[in-house]
Amino acid sequence: MNFSTFEPAYEAILDDFGFDRAADERARDAAADLATPFPLDRLGDWRGATVAVAGAAPCLADEVELARDADVVVAASTAVDVLADRGVAVDCMVTDLDKNPETAAALTRDGVPVAAHAHGDNLPAVREWLPRFADEWTLATTQAAPVGAVRNTGGFTDGDRAAFLADHVGAGALTFPGWNFDDPDVDPMKARKLDWAARLLRWLERRRNEEFPVLDGRREAADEALEGILGGELTGDPGGD
Repeated sequence: MNFSTFEPAYEAILDDFGFDRAADERARDAAADLATPFPLDRLGDWRGATVAVAGAAPCLADEVELARDADVVVAASTAVDVLADRGVAVDCMVTDLDKNPETAAALTRDGVPVAAHAHGDNLPAVREWLPRFADEWTLATTQAAPVGAVRNTGGFTDGDRAAFLADHVGAGALTFPGWNFDDPDVDPMKARKLDWAARLLRWLERRRNEEFPVLDGRREAADEALEGILGGELTGDPGGD
């Protein structure tokens, strides 16, 4: 996914939530000042592999085997801790540093890649935590236009960014343990973010010509929401960086 393709979705997200693009860009620039390039060929063993994109919903505890059976495990935020408690190591963590940044920092020091996301609401965390990460294993990401070592491979929440990253590096198939778009315990803001995650995964599903069971029952609503935003971009070549 390149940014020019993703940008209409990003602009729609900004409009929907009232987020400040300039704030996203300030956080991105702070990350760019701290980050070093992360060559994506370090994730070369993902190509053609079955990649489990582990979400942090409570149901992950009951779906651990789906992650254990995958070739590669990419975990969103606290899903890393749930999996570790059950003996499943992750191959990459995706985080915006809001819940367990100490886990992310420790993973990089152990040689596990972490995609650390900078956005308008987490500038202090970016400045505090990125210097504590091992540079070689830190992939800095943004939802704005990429600059320097900071990449944007698509996505909005930790979970769907993980899926877009896996797609970007050539994953053969994606599975989704630990996802629940209808979690009754999340607050209204999180519920809206989950709606967007479903829409973006539907876009990714269509681009990959693949079906994600986690989207069963949600495709029609997602398509309706996306059609006016993306139009002809709902399908097609994912493109490059």
